[in-house]
Amino acid sequence: MSVVKGWCPGAHRPMLSGDGLVVRVRPFRGELNRAQVLGLCDLAERFGNGLIELTSRANLQLRGIAHEDHPALLAALQGLGLLDLDPSLEARRNMLVAPDRSPGDLTDRLCTRLIEALPQLPDLPAKMGYVIDTGARAWLGEAIGDFRLELAENGALLLRADGVALGRPVSEAEAVPAIIELAEWFVATGGRDNGRVARHVAKAALPEMWQRAAPRALGWPEPGIDPELGAVLGVPFGALEPDALRGLIAQCGATALRPLPGRMLRLLCPQPEAALHPGFVAAPGAPEMRASACPGAPYCPAASVETRSLARRLARRASADTDTNTGVSLHVSGCAKGCAHPRRADLTLVGRDGRFDLVRGGAPWDPPSLTGLDPSQISDAIRSA
Repeated sequence: MSVVKGWCPGAHRPMLSGDGLVVRVRPFRGELNRAQVLGLCDLAERFGNGLIELTSRANLQLRGIAHEDHPALLAALQGLGLLDLDPSLEARRNMLVAPDRSPGDLTDRLCTRLIEALPQLPDLPAKMGYVIDTGARAWLGEAIGDFRLELAENGALLLRADGVALGRPVSEAEAVPAIIELAEWFVATGGRDNGRVARHVAKAALPEMWQRAAPRALGWPEPGIDPELGAVLGVPFGALEPDALRGLIAQCGATALRPLPGRMLRLLCPQPEAALHPGFVAAPGAPEMRASACPGAPYCPAASVETRSLARRLARRASADTDTNTGVSLHVSGCAKGCAHPRRADLTLVGRDGRFDLVRGGAPWDPPSLTGLDPSQISDAIRSA
């Protein structure tokens, strides 16, 4: 049985995996400049397994790091400006920021206020995070975040607890103090035992004062050329090859990169149309972008199955099948932790003892409808289940 850890890897506190340490990098204000991107490519090749992983929560991580190389990697990340010196602050800076943020705008100001206030927040479970979705459109509607700063249709600022439909109107000056207040309610009512705000509000009644106004319609970027974001590229399974990333940066002249939830990238570049490169998805509808898969075996010690080759095959087959499974979300998880997609999917395959269990319309930890499937049986099982 897999052991679900109550924390995610960081830079100061990496997680041991099957091929070494996993070191997560949380971009400041959701952005890496050109030098930082190229530097991270070099570090992946120097210290890691040669890949950069783009996570579902818009972070980056290196894996395959040897224990003895970890101090040198931290020093290199610090030199690139990608690391908080204070480990506790780095662990708390789990923030998603609207991808159209610009210096001095509302999103940027709220981001500054929240970073400054992180030490004032109560002790929260390590996986908890914050969403600042106050850009021109609601970009981060599907992203996981416990405390959400959003806008109403009339432009009013709201603080919304994840898992409830309505939020509390706040002024810009009130926004971060209100986050602290909501976090204190979460702790005082036993939220630590539930781990996340959405799970907690399903059990503990959130006071009505926090549920007064609806946010604007929530959205999600798509790969392609967006009129407001410019070049948005998908990264199948979040696997970034340094040479491909270097080539992309050089080809379009990008000055910065902004990781997005859903394993996408926004390129800040003068000619978005030039941001086309093999290995990246540049148009909506690619079947791989509807599929999630963790690294699986042999990279993760919790996994007993290979994942990504199966996920790619099933996603393409489902896309080609016009009668069944068209447009479904697919998750192939090496174990019941569900790191790549910790939520429901139309079809979830969970590795167990070298085989797969099938969960329909659920999360990896939900009861399966079929168990013990050999990979060769899965396509037929999905059709008949």
